[in-house]
Formats: sequence, C-alpha cells, structure tokens
Amino acid sequence: MRRPTPETPGPGQESVWDYPRPPAVDPSSERVIVRFGGVVVADSTRTVRILETSHAPVYYLPPDDVDAAALEPIDRRTFCEFKGAAAYADVVAGGRRAAAAAWWYPDPTPRYRDLAGWVTFYPSKMDEVTVDGEVVQPVGGDFYGSWVTSRVVGPFKGGPGTQGW
Repeated sequence: MRRPTPETPGPGQESVWDYPRPPAVDPSSERVIVRFGGVVVADSTRTVRILETSHAPVYYLPPDDVDAAALEPIDRRTFCEFKGAAAYADVVAGGRRAAAAAWWYPDPTPRYRDLAGWVTFYPSKMDEVTVDGEVVQPVGGDFYGSWVTSRVVGPFKGGPGTQGW
C-alpha cells in the first residue's frame, strides 16, 4: 500500500507525518478535561503527548489527575511494540459504564518508563474530551485512541483502509 499524501499544516499546526517512529514523548501544559456520565473523570495541565508517525497524538494524564474511583480495571491486555503491555479499565461514572475506555502501561519498556501508570482515554467512548477547551475528535476505527484537534493535520492512521500504512 502506498503512503498517503500528507496534508500541509497551516500556522500553529503539526503534521502527524513529521512525528517520529519510535514515538516521541512530549510534555504538555495544555489543559485536558475528560467527562463521562456528567462527571469530570480527569482534569490535568501536566499531560504527556505521545507522537508517532501517521497517528494523531494520544494524551496521557498523571494518575493524581484522574479520578481513580471512576476506573474499574478489567482483564484486557494489549501489546505495543514500543511501550510494552497495556492494562485497561472500564470508566464508570454518573450511573454509566464505558467498556475498556481507559488504558495505561503499568510497566512500560525502559524508553517509556516515565509513562508508568499514566492514564489515557478513548475519546470515542467518553461524553467529551477537551484540550485547552477544544473538543477532541476521535480518529476513525476503534483500535487507536488518537486525539484529533485543530492543532494536527493528517491523514490519520486508524480509520478504514489505513491498516497498511
């Protein structure tokens, strides 16, 4: 499959095709708020963006900025060739449940050790996720939990027909 043609970034934008592989860890002071079931389940200005070629960023939040009571760990595990084994949780708040909607790396590979225990969310499974007040758009498909904002341009890996990129 041919590599797609990257979109040209405008002022203040980044192309996901300029992100590295293996992924970069980029500390961010942008305010991230995650809402589910009418409840704020996470709120942070101490996030980390994971930036990987062709992927919209994924924001990870420090555990202290996530409502631990809203996370119910489940048996699901996946493996990232770079970060290692991921653990998952259902998000439960406001009388609602979103299955396997949050994940983290309990014991990441050495390159990503500072990410240990930091939590991220599938925007598609939350009521609303915002970055500095902008509502995040989920990337297509349900495998990647990328966060699309006006700050980044694609095309983005994750939607139908992008598996071979």
